[in-house]
Amino acid sequence: MGSQVSVDGVHVVVVGGGFGGIAAGQRLKSRGLPFTLIDPREAFHHNVAALRASVQNVSSHIPQLDSSVGFAHKTFIPYFETFGESFVQGRVTRVDTDRQLVQLEDGKEIHYSHLILATGTDGPFPGKYNELSSYQTAIQKYQDLFKEFQAAESVLVVGGGSTGVEMAAEIKTEFPDKKVVLVHSRIGLADPDLLPSVRQEAKEVLLEKGVELILGQKVCDMSQLQLNVTRKNTIVTTDKGSKFTVDLIICCTGLRINSSAYASSLPPRCVAENGMLKVNDHLQVHCFSNIYAVGDCADIREPKMAYHAGLHAAVAVGNIANSLTGKELTCYRTGNVTMLLAMGRNDGVGQYNGLRLPRFLVTLGKSKDLLLWKSWREMGQKSP
Repeated sequence: MGSQVSVDGVHVVVVGGGFGGIAAGQRLKSRGLPFTLIDPREAFHHNVAALRASVQNVSSHIPQLDSSVGFAHKTFIPYFETFGESFVQGRVTRVDTDRQLVQLEDGKEIHYSHLILATGTDGPFPGKYNELSSYQTAIQKYQDLFKEFQAAESVLVVGGGSTGVEMAAEIKTEFPDKKVVLVHSRIGLADPDLLPSVRQEAKEVLLEKGVELILGQKVCDMSQLQLNVTRKNTIVTTDKGSKFTVDLIICCTGLRINSSAYASSLPPRCVAENGMLKVNDHLQVHCFSNIYAVGDCADIREPKMAYHAGLHAAVAVGNIANSLTGKELTCYRTGNVTMLLAMGRNDGVGQYNGLRLPRFLVTLGKSKDLLLWKSWREMGQKSP
C-alpha cells in the first residue's frame, strides 16, 4: 500500500478504533511506521451489523459463518490479535499539543509525532457500543437485548433516520408477528442525502413488511421512558396527541460527535459548534500540520459512513508519509453519495455514486451479511 519511509522520531497515535481508526492502523503498519492505536473497547465493533445483533441470536442466515456462534460475537473483532503491542485499551481525555502527547483517563501519557483523531460518534444502544469494557461484556449486552425482543409483543422505534429505518426492518424481518411502530419527527424517512426515490423505496419496504409509520410527530417525555427493556403495555404519546401502547422501546436518535478526547484541550477555532474538527483539504486539523481528523469527527459535508472513514484514513496516512519524504500532500475530495440501507437480511435499498440501485443488488451486496467479511479481512483475522 505504500513504500517504506524513514521512521526516526516518528510515532503516530491514532485515537479511536472504529472503521477509520483500524484502516489507519493497517496502513501505518504496512508502511512500517511506528504507531499506537487507542480505543476504550477491547475489540473493534462492526456496528454496521449492530442492529441485527440485537434481533438475531445466531448467524444461521449467513452460510459462510458458523451458525453455532452467536451473531453478536461475530460483530466484535479483538484489537490485540491484529495490532499486538501497538494497541492500547483506554480512553483519551486530553491532547497536549505543546508537548505532543495524549493523556488517558488513567493518567498514562503517550507521545506522538503525528496524531490521527478518529473518535467517531456516540449514541444510544444498540446502534452504538462505546463503553470501556471487555468484548464478552458487550456481546452479553446484545444477547440480553435479544431476549427482550423475544419477550415483547410490540416494539416502538423512535427515529426514522437511516438507523431507525434499518432497525424497524430488522425487527419485522426476524419477528414478523410482532407489532412494530416507527415514530419520526419528519415526513421523509432515512438520510436526507439519499435520492428522494431511494427514501421513498425505504418507506415502501417498511410498509410491505408491516411496520406502522407515524410521521411528522415526536415522542413526548422520552427521558421518562425505559429503553431496551420489555415493559408490557407502556403508554406512549406524541406531540400531536397520538397515543398507543407498546412493550419495548428502542431509541435510534441522538447521535453526537465523540469529542471528549479533544474538546477541552484543542483551541476553540479548531472545533466546530457540533464538536467536529475543522480540517483542510489534506484532512489536517486547522492550525496543526501534524494532526489529522478522519471519519465522523471530521467536519466534512458528506454522510457519516464507514466507507468514507476508510477513504479519509488512506489520505491521512498517505499525507503523513508524504510529509516525511517531502512529497506533495494529497487532497480529499467528496464524491456523489453512495449509501446502502439493509432492510433486514432479505431486502435493501440504496444508491451507488448517486444512482439508485435495484433492491436485489443491495440485498446481495450488503443486507445478507452486512459486510462482516470485509471487517474480518481488514483486521487480518478469520471469522469464527
